[in-house]
Amino acid sequence: MCVGFNPKHLMKLSFMMNSSFLEGTHWSSAGATWYGAPNGAGRGACGYGKIVSQPPFSSMVKCTEHPRCSGKPVRVVITDFCPGDPCSSGPAHFDLSGTAFGAMAIRGREDELRSAGVLEIRYARIPCDYSGKTIAFHIDTGSNPNYIAMVIEYEEGDGDLGSVALMEESSGVMMKKKKHSWRTMQQSWGAVWKLDAGSQLQAPISIKLTSRYSAKTLIAKNVIPKGWKPGSTYRSFVNYL
Repeated sequence: MCVGFNPKHLMKLSFMMNSSFLEGTHWSSAGATWYGAPNGAGRGACGYGKIVSQPPFSSMVKCTEHPRCSGKPVRVVITDFCPGDPCSSGPAHFDLSGTAFGAMAIRGREDELRSAGVLEIRYARIPCDYSGKTIAFHIDTGSNPNYIAMVIEYEEGDGDLGSVALMEESSGVMMKKKKHSWRTMQQSWGAVWKLDAGSQLQAPISIKLTSRYSAKTLIAKNVIPKGWKPGSTYRSFVNYL
């Protein structure tokens, strides 16, 4: 399942809906609002930044209580959270981008639906499926040879990580003198994981991912190459599905 869900406070929740899951799917009630530009990607919380403007983050929730609602479920990936009073009580409350909010409308009535501000919606969690994409690692711009932080993108299945570890390249003279082992990374915030190595990291670097709920483990071998640079994205050959 897509996880990281708290009914009152959503942060790094991967959440997807699709019409093929209508039958036999348990739908729950929630509220929804939107922020940012009407056709924009939202604020990119939890470390995702501008990547929320790219599919599948810019894609498609189901509203039924407003005359401009289409009633058709649409697929979204939630990377933001709802601050303040709307999340302090009651059912879940989703803070959507203008694009995702408008996608729930009857075609041509997107602006009218956005003008409602807050809607009652129905939602369901399903397994995350990124249509063949493999897990990617976006290196934070604040990283340096002794410190690395990264946003981990496109985890399928559970959609949330319980732990992340890295292993440095072991062929160098200095590394041969060290114990060949995994070093646990810390979750800095949201989708960002970091390691303050205390000395220069020896690339290539392998990353081990463990999903939070299923405890499944994947290894992206040598995914961070020699000569890696802050701001770059490196794609693995692995994913959970």
